[in-house]
Amino acid sequence: MCKDFNDIVLKEKKDGTKITVRDVQLATLEMMKDIDAICRKNNIEYWLADGSALGAIRHKGFIPWDDDFDIGMMRSEYERFIKVLEKDLDKEKYTFHCFEKNKKYEVTWPSMKIRKKNTYIKEMNKLLPNRCTDCDGIFVDVFVYDYMAKTTFLDLPLRLCNTALMPIIVILENVWINPIPLKWLYRFNAKFYGKLNKHSKYIGDDLTWTYRSPLKPLRCLKDKVLPTVLVPFEDTELPVANDAKHYLIQNYGENYMTPPPVVKRTPIHVYDINLTSSEPEE
Repeated sequence: MCKDFNDIVLKEKKDGTKITVRDVQLATLEMMKDIDAICRKNNIEYWLADGSALGAIRHKGFIPWDDDFDIGMMRSEYERFIKVLEKDLDKEKYTFHCFEKNKKYEVTWPSMKIRKKNTYIKEMNKLLPNRCTDCDGIFVDVFVYDYMAKTTFLDLPLRLCNTALMPIIVILENVWINPIPLKWLYRFNAKFYGKLNKHSKYIGDDLTWTYRSPLKPLRCLKDKVLPTVLVPFEDTELPVANDAKHYLIQNYGENYMTPPPVVKRTPIHVYDINLTSSEPEE
């Protein structure tokens, strides 16, 4: 861990106490240990995704300036995971939000957010507020992965459809219209695309994740991701793709082990936060 970054302050409270990136990391790590225990108990296969995977390989834990936690799983596992959480998630500590359980959920987000109760977070992106108002707690993002076409020609039609739908859904939600039919279509396109390619050897973000260029989607060989392997992460072990190099090159390019310039080593997600209450500090 790069100790120089441990004291990045996200918020200074009125009493002078400070909430740092490291505080958020330790809180989400506690969450992740509980999520991992549920997955192990129920044989749910998942892996650290995106920046969390990069942190595991490059730093053996969090990227020192990272302020969120991402995991991924195949759609079939995700559908089981919803049922498992209803049964095994500690309802005193956590809740989870997803479109399957709450039609107010923002479908252009990761497919699920598992939130910690009695905490509060407001993200930087003000165009995507949390509409599931029962809990605004800190969270772990769950991304769905699905089968995908080998070529851009076969990949683009449905991907472009969801790319076009995304801003319409966001705009409508920002004028307080919940476009459930469009959300349903958005999700249907993603599931349909996965079924069309169910015999493919490639997997990637499902089509509800439209924040990459449609011409350069994440495309990984499934057998380079699954089965997963355990690697050190902070004071525990968590699963990553079995060929983490392949996965990270697809995400970040050949130079993924080289940290960005110092000026870019900053947290990007948190606008406001409270780790001891479910309310923002007045």
